[in-house]
Amino acid sequence: MNYQKKTVIASVAGLTLEGMDIMFISFAMSMIIAEFHLDMATGGLISSLTNLGMLFGGIIFGVLADKFGRVKVFTYTVLLFALGTALTGMATNVEQIYIFRFIAGLGAGGEYGIGMTLVAEAWPKNKQGRASSYVSVGAQYGVILAALLSAMILPTWGWRGLFFVGIIPVIFAFIVRKNLKESPEWLAAQKDKRQVKKQGNIRQLFANPRTAFTTIALAIMATVQIAGYNGLMIWLPSILQKSQGLSVSGSALWTISTAVGMIAGMLTFGQIMDRLGMKKAFGIFLFASAVAVFLYSFAAGAAGVLIGGAIVGFFSNGMFAGYGALISYYYPVEVRSTATNTIFNFGRALGGLSPILVGFILENANVTVAMSYLAVLYCVSFIAMISLGKGKAKKEQKSLNALSEAI
Repeated sequence: MNYQKKTVIASVAGLTLEGMDIMFISFAMSMIIAEFHLDMATGGLISSLTNLGMLFGGIIFGVLADKFGRVKVFTYTVLLFALGTALTGMATNVEQIYIFRFIAGLGAGGEYGIGMTLVAEAWPKNKQGRASSYVSVGAQYGVILAALLSAMILPTWGWRGLFFVGIIPVIFAFIVRKNLKESPEWLAAQKDKRQVKKQGNIRQLFANPRTAFTTIALAIMATVQIAGYNGLMIWLPSILQKSQGLSVSGSALWTISTAVGMIAGMLTFGQIMDRLGMKKAFGIFLFASAVAVFLYSFAAGAAGVLIGGAIVGFFSNGMFAGYGALISYYYPVEVRSTATNTIFNFGRALGGLSPILVGFILENANVTVAMSYLAVLYCVSFIAMISLGKGKAKKEQKSLNALSEAI
């Protein structure tokens, strides 16, 4: 198996395990609230602290991966979120859960960007879109895996047993460390003293006005991506139950159809990115997302709700596949992991607050206004996208391709 395929497999597995870990708390939340006698706000803080951990972990481990190597630090991030997950199963009070979920978030936040950086540095530009899409689908695999494990473990061993499964990634980290070599582009950069001095320096993301503008624009796009996804997936099932009279099983069917649309969208987006380029691919999907989300507020009937949900998922989350390649493209090797982790996890932290605003809109207005808000977000992201200049990270592409093929 060549190096390129190994990076994809390792990154897919890492994101799958991360997605599984994050979803465990969703499936176990009701049991945790009952055992510790928590109110909803206190329980919700568990997820908020996990997201905060992702932000800090993304920055810290992004810097470390640029300084000390992608593969080495990647394995440490996997070990850390495995440790945080397993410790959660041993918590005796909610304060300990807060601490352990923050630890798990640190590891999960670092893992995403490093895995995406590995893939970006291993694959040529004309294939990065599809490679990135293969990795991104891993998050959906994690959701499915978490659902299956929750159905089997929760009734028998309870929520603690579910989190003990989190120790499994330790085995994965060992396999990766043993079988995956370091990024050839990062190794080549170690020979240039000027690049070594800049490695992991977060100030390089704002080194000059153009770079600072690019960093801000990409952060806006990442925030909109997460805000749109969370706003849709958290609130729409309950909205549909009320407005369309769907049963719980009917809303579950909506969730499945939307998830299928998301997977199809991610795989399609990768192909379009490779054929038309990054900006055209994002432009098409952002415009289509704005239109689809707005029109979806007028969907009626079971068929309209299910098909419309799949279409919305296809465009709104299909773009998730491209962010690893997009951010990597705009930064040189010495700060690539720092940029990918910092920018995307900033989007996770800020975009994760979107359900609060959507909930406020729903309480004080209606579904059409809420969906219009999401449509406007995609328009803002579209403006940020067209403002981006040309990337500067691929000057070494020819030598990289030759080197990675030789490994």
